[in-house]
This record gives sequence, C-alpha cells and structure tokens, in this order.
Amino acid sequence: QVQLVESGGGSVQAGGSLRLSCAASGITFSMNYMGWFRQAPGKEREGVAVIWIRNGMIYYSDSVKGRFTISRDNDKNTVYLQMNSLRPEDTSMYYCAAASFGRNGGIWSRETYNYWGQGTQVTVSS
Repeated sequence: QVQLVESGGGSVQAGGSLRLSCAASGITFSMNYMGWFRQAPGKEREGVAVIWIRNGMIYYSDSVKGRFTISRDNDKNTVYLQMNSLRPEDTSMYYCAAASFGRNGGIWSRETYNYWGQGTQVTVSS
C-alpha cells in the first residue's frame, strides 16, 4: 500500500504562486509515475501534470503548460507542483495520485492511478 498526503494549498490572488507537496509513504518502490489532478465543483477531475519516478519524464496539460512545474525528490518520496501565474480558473481541489507498475491505462486517465491523496484546496481570486 502507498499513502499520499498533500499540503500547500490555500488562497491567492490572480497572478500569484503556490507550491503543493505530496509526500508518499508505504511501498513507494512500486510506484511507476505520479500525477497531479484537479477537480472543480460540477466538473470532471482532470490531470494537470505527471512525472515518471524513475526517469523523470514530465507531461503537462495544455491548460497549465508554461505556468506549472512538477518535480520530485526521490530521497524524500515527495512530488511537488509549483504553480505560478495562477488564474481564477485554476481554483479547484488538487489531488496527488500514484500509479503502480503495470497500470497502463494512460497517464491522463483517472483509472490508471490506484492511489490517491485526500486533496488540498486551491482558491484563486480575481
């Protein structure tokens, strides 16, 4: 089992920055890649950034490319999401997720991820 705990959410004005952290514990060597997803009220949960644990390959959704940066610290079993130039439309609950080896449903598919954190709220005011 893997446990994921997010932190770093909060309220910020448009144009501001926040950094989210996701600390993983448990059988972390079983994780193949980790991602950040977000879900606003009444909307589907969407992936925003994914990072492969072993080789560091990174993918971003078009909506955050150039503004968000995902990174990892393997020694600390922690993944970060640096969010700059935040916009009101970035307001969402942000979730950290991890996919074990062998789960190959696509990096943007929620079903691919078998571990999820509890979420951290990000609110951006105009």
